[in-house]
Amino acid sequence: MIKLIAVAGPSGVGKTALVHALAKTGKFNTAYEGKHNERPFQALFKNDSRYALANQIDYLLLRAEQETQLRASASTQIGVMDGGLDLDFHGFTRLFHRRGLLTDSEFDLCRRLYAFVRATLPQPELIVRLNADEITVADRLSKRDRINIASAEDTAVFNFFLDEWLAEVPSDQLLELDVSKERIDYSISVNLILERL
Repeated sequence: MIKLIAVAGPSGVGKTALVHALAKTGKFNTAYEGKHNERPFQALFKNDSRYALANQIDYLLLRAEQETQLRASASTQIGVMDGGLDLDFHGFTRLFHRRGLLTDSEFDLCRRLYAFVRATLPQPELIVRLNADEITVADRLSKRDRINIASAEDTAVFNFFLDEWLAEVPSDQLLELDVSKERIDYSISVNLILERL
């Protein structure tokens, strides 16, 4: 079975940029969250909270499908994804519940789906948690051409949820990187990850 790396962190921290940089090394197969306007419920959710549950179910299933495809790849390269199943639940689903965009019953449905899927799929072998100061995150978010439901103001509570989740992850499966001053090519982080492998 192919090993898997999940890159975690709040919106705007640079998850996708790092995965693109890792892909350029030729050592990784990748899976991306993709363009938000290509997901069936993202734009609907941005304008109407009634689509929050459909959006979260869509993302949880997408991430489970991506993990399955990466691990089943005929390639021997390590799989790497920007975000992933665990981040979508522990970060985004919990954030949207906290903000009142998901009811308690809807959140519980997402929790049950996540728990069932995670019980059938192995955990990523490495989670790379990206951190950056709030000014950097806000600046990066303002330059993104995406549908953003999470905002810079959500960064602190999002990171709180990530801290709770990652406290349960064994230290040998976690790599924390501060990318506040990272170069545009993410070469510092790429080298640290390659050294860890």
